[in-house]
Amino acid sequence: MTALLDIGDLRVTFPTSRGPLDVVKGISFTLGRERLGIVGESGSGKSMTGRSILRLIRPPGRVTAARLAFDGIDLMALSERQMRDIRGARISMVMQDPKFSLNPVMTIGSQIAEALLTHQRLGSGDLKRRVRAMLEAVRIDDPDRVARLYAHEVSGGMGQRVMIAMMLIPEPDILIADEPTSALDVSVQRQVLDIVDDLVRRTGMGLIFISHDLNLVSSYCDRILVMRDGAIVEECAAGQLANASHPYTKGLLAAIPRIDETRDELPVLDRLGWAT
Repeated sequence: MTALLDIGDLRVTFPTSRGPLDVVKGISFTLGRERLGIVGESGSGKSMTGRSILRLIRPPGRVTAARLAFDGIDLMALSERQMRDIRGARISMVMQDPKFSLNPVMTIGSQIAEALLTHQRLGSGDLKRRVRAMLEAVRIDDPDRVARLYAHEVSGGMGQRVMIAMMLIPEPDILIADEPTSALDVSVQRQVLDIVDDLVRRTGMGLIFISHDLNLVSSYCDRILVMRDGAIVEECAAGQLANASHPYTKGLLAAIPRIDETRDELPVLDRLGWAT
């Protein structure tokens, strides 16, 4: 499998009163045209990893890497102007909550069109057709009406579909989805993830799916990285997650409640003595 993304010894560091703190601690992995899940507790470094790929970590944060290559391009060597040509056009990122990501004073259609016009020149007729087709692709009924709405006029599930449309309309090579369904109820979660899965399969792009939900990730991804305290502690095929060998991964799996739960108490993660 040819790697779209090749990361080696990636670190994200922030200054503190006690000295520099690594929140991502020298991780290495590759991504092909596949669905890669990154899981772990809050604070494990998942989102920082996704943002660092797009070089969205701002001072005083600092990103270093022995390798941060996308399609043969050294991302660490690019200027900010050159990175803007990569962001959105070739690598897109869906954030957690659409209500905080959508512009409240622009219509839905204008925001999706802006995501495309940032990287391409199109006539108004072609632009309108592309926006309409993208709204239909994320299964929004009556796309012409929705395109005229504002963020406060759409539901959370529809807002997340709009965000996906914005990120996918430039037809990127990689989509980074950071907790894309955390603000949605279970039924809408499945609808949104089915849309992402269908689009990823049809376009052949690479997907990085960041989540704390192990069951959700294992059902939608091909491969899983488990992160703890800024480091990757385990990598496995999604179908082999139940056979994980690292104590931390086993602890996360054991702490998941079940519908047929018979235990009096859920296990508590015991981190003492665990080696990364």
